[in-house]
Amino acid sequence: MAIQLYNTLTRKKETFVPLEEGKVKMYVCGPTVYNYIHIGNARPAIVFDTVRRYMEYRGYEVQYVSNFTDVDDKLIRAANQLGESVPAIADRFINAYYEDVTALGCQKADVHPRVMENMDIIIDFISQLVEKGYAYESAGDVYFRTRKFDDYGKLSHQSIDDLQVGARIEVGDKKQDDLDFALWKAAKEGEIYWESPWGLGRPGWHIECSAMAKKYLGETIDIHAGGQDLTFPHHENEIAQSEALSGKLFSRYWMHNGYINIDNEKMSKSLGNFVLVHDIIKKHNPQVLRFFMLSVHYRNPINYSEELLESTRAAFERLTTSYQNLKHRKEASTDLTDTNQEWLEKIAKLHQEYIEAMDDDFNTAKAISVLFDLSKLANYYLLEKNTAVEVIDAFTTQFEELFHVLGLTFEKEEMLDEEIDALIEKRIQARKDRNFQLSDQIRDQLKDMNIILEDTPQGTRWKRG
Repeated sequence: MAIQLYNTLTRKKETFVPLEEGKVKMYVCGPTVYNYIHIGNARPAIVFDTVRRYMEYRGYEVQYVSNFTDVDDKLIRAANQLGESVPAIADRFINAYYEDVTALGCQKADVHPRVMENMDIIIDFISQLVEKGYAYESAGDVYFRTRKFDDYGKLSHQSIDDLQVGARIEVGDKKQDDLDFALWKAAKEGEIYWESPWGLGRPGWHIECSAMAKKYLGETIDIHAGGQDLTFPHHENEIAQSEALSGKLFSRYWMHNGYINIDNEKMSKSLGNFVLVHDIIKKHNPQVLRFFMLSVHYRNPINYSEELLESTRAAFERLTTSYQNLKHRKEASTDLTDTNQEWLEKIAKLHQEYIEAMDDDFNTAKAISVLFDLSKLANYYLLEKNTAVEVIDAFTTQFEELFHVLGLTFEKEEMLDEEIDALIEKRIQARKDRNFQLSDQIRDQLKDMNIILEDTPQGTRWKRG
């Protein structure tokens, strides 16, 4: 079965056929690095990391590019407020981004291009659009002639005559048409700038991705992806710029993940429900946040709350417990017998169901339900009096393989010092209450987390094993 994916451009599922057999060229819009990323930024990072992983699992060689917007109005404002340079702000939050998404199980892109490091190609791209008559200079700014590109609106499925001026398209006297958008902005006093044929300035937001996608992946790519909010105007404008210059299709498939709500409300700073990944992963296992994001199909909206994350943690632990029980049985048991073909066939059937789920537009929600079926089957198997090494190995291999595709691991979360101290205090109280069962449970829990307790006359001490 071939991979089917939903193409925003055609509004339907299509069989994925790459430009070059066995290879995938994939560009994912990255964050504007003026602050720590919020969970809205985390969702595309997780979703499209998973798409990449699955493509590789299915045998494709994936060339994955994801940019950083390191020159932008938001960065300039942050730099002015903090009394730092734009490059310093960008460097700090690019490093923070890597820390956060690495914790979430995301692999680095093959290339993470930055605007400031690609200014020459951006200026050259704009110059060629001017030469072809698709762009014009006006008082130091350069604008794209939107109406000149006949297919404008094809991604967002809007008629150009009905379009409203969207986000980051500023109506001004310098434009020949309100729908024209900025490719280059003349520098204002005190702003960071670069030299160009049109004077000192910096790029507009949309041009950077077109220029960098062309540099690193070529004029036509297989998949362009990002959040649903980027469909218009950002991705619409990318198509116009790129196809006006090359005369070729820019991207064959467009993928967009759905929105995130916080406690059933749209996330926004004005509502005070702006949640940063940096803060979430201080309190919660990052793997649980990733599992939570993948528990809903990527095109559907997802609602975040502390309660939902906590229930997700319990669900995630059911899967990891099944895996650990299998490992323990193999290490501890002496009753391992010859193989059982019936159980191997059941495991193989679940593996095929997982593949079918992921082939169907990367349906991670359904794939996760298959993992729970695998867990349930493993739990039933461990009730058997006689268990076979080959069957246990088949179970553990499937858990490891299918978890890896989703970017999940079975590594136990390391407890914080304060959490350990709180458990020790609970254990001390249990001993005072002569609740030795609870006391032993806490000791065993800590031992499982590689925490060794020492009961001394001076009190209970602990160390990591």
